[in-house]
Amino acid sequence: MMKKWLVMILAVVLGLLGLAGCSNSDTASGDAKDGKVEITYGIWDKKQLPAIDEIIKLFNEKYPNIKVKTELTPYGQYFQKLETAATGGALPDVLWMNGAHVVQYAEGKVILPLSDMAKKDNYSLDNYPKSLIDLYTVDGKVYGIPKDYDTTGLWYNKKIFDDAGVPYPDETWDWNKLKEVAKKLTNKDKAIWGYAALMGNQGGYYDLIWQNGGYIVSKDGKSVGFDQPEAIEALKYNISFIKEGLSPTQAQMTETAASELFSSGKVAMMFDGPWMVPEYKKNPDLNVAVVPQGKKRAVAIHGLSNVIAANTKHKAAAWEFVKFLGSKEAAEVYAKTGTVIPAYNGTQEAWVKSVPNMNLQAFIDGAQYSVPLPSVKNTGEIWQYETDILKKAGAKKKV
Repeated sequence: MMKKWLVMILAVVLGLLGLAGCSNSDTASGDAKDGKVEITYGIWDKKQLPAIDEIIKLFNEKYPNIKVKTELTPYGQYFQKLETAATGGALPDVLWMNGAHVVQYAEGKVILPLSDMAKKDNYSLDNYPKSLIDLYTVDGKVYGIPKDYDTTGLWYNKKIFDDAGVPYPDETWDWNKLKEVAKKLTNKDKAIWGYAALMGNQGGYYDLIWQNGGYIVSKDGKSVGFDQPEAIEALKYNISFIKEGLSPTQAQMTETAASELFSSGKVAMMFDGPWMVPEYKKNPDLNVAVVPQGKKRAVAIHGLSNVIAANTKHKAAAWEFVKFLGSKEAAEVYAKTGTVIPAYNGTQEAWVKSVPNMNLQAFIDGAQYSVPLPSVKNTGEIWQYETDILKKAGAKKKV
C-alpha cells in the first residue's frame, strides 16, 4: 500500500512539474512506598499548556498523591523522540497520539489497550463521537480516549478586507470567489498576499481534493487517488495562487511560517484549524469563516487522544489521569478557554462562546460535511513523504 501511495505521488508531481508495566491490582496512588507517584505527560503544543495546567490542578484536587509532569516536544520532533524513547523504555506514562500513528504504536505494543480498563470501571466511551473512537480502535480494541477534534476554517484578516473595501468571506464563497478576492487583496507595494496556498495535507490539498470530488485512499483501502483528474485539478488550483503571485512561495512559507505571515498582516486569508484560536484570538483583526466550496463542501476531521505507554511503572495512576483528561470537567476547561474543540459530547457550544468576537461556529459546521483523515499502517511516514514531495512540486523543484 505504502509503495503504491509513494509511486502515485511521484507520478503526479512529475506531471505538475511539467507544467511494560504494573499489574491491574495497583491502586491509583499506592504504587510508591510513600503513597505518592509522579507520572509524565507527553504533548507537543505549547499553546495548550495554560489549559493543561488548569486541568492538572483540578485532577490534583481529587488525586493529590499523583504528580503530573508535562513534557513538551515540538510536533516536528515529537514522534522521532517517541521512537527513541520507546526503544529505550523511556516513554512518557501518558501521551498524545494522533490517527496517523495509532496503528503503528498499537501493533508494536508500545501503548496499552484501554478497552478492558474502561469496561471494568464502567467508563463510557459513548461520550465521544463514534468516528473518533473508531479512529483509535485497532483490531477491536480501543487504545486512546479522545481529547479533541478539529476541522478546517478559512481564517481572514478583517483590516486587510476593510482597507480594500471588500466584504468578508461567507458561506456563499466557492473556489472562483476565493481566487477573485485573493487578487483584490494582494498588494505588492505593501508586501501583502491575498492567500497562503499551503502544501500540507490537513487544511490543505486533502480538503481541496475532496471538494473537487476526488479521494485520497479508496474505500477498500487498496488504491490512492493522486493520479485521478479530480486530484490533479485540485493540486493545480492550489499551486496557481503561487504561480500568479497571490500567495507566498513555498520557500517563503518555509522561512517564515504561513501562520506567522498571517498573524503579522502579510497574508489576508489562509486555511487553518481551531488549534490556532489561542494565538489568533489575541489579534482583534482576525476572524474565521467556513471554507469555500468546490464541487461540494468537504474538510478534513481529525482528533487527538490520550494513550498510556505499555512500559509505564504507574499504570493505575496513568489510567486515572487519562480518565480525567477525557472527562466533562476537563473538556469544559478546553471549551471555556477556547483552546481546542473538546471531544466530550455536549461541550462544544461552550467552546464556540469562549471567543465571542470570532465565528468559531464555522469549525462546528465543518464537522457536518467532514471527511476523516485516511489512516493506514505507516500513515505518519506516508504523510510526511507526500507533503515533502508536493511542497517540491509547489516550488517547481525536481524530485
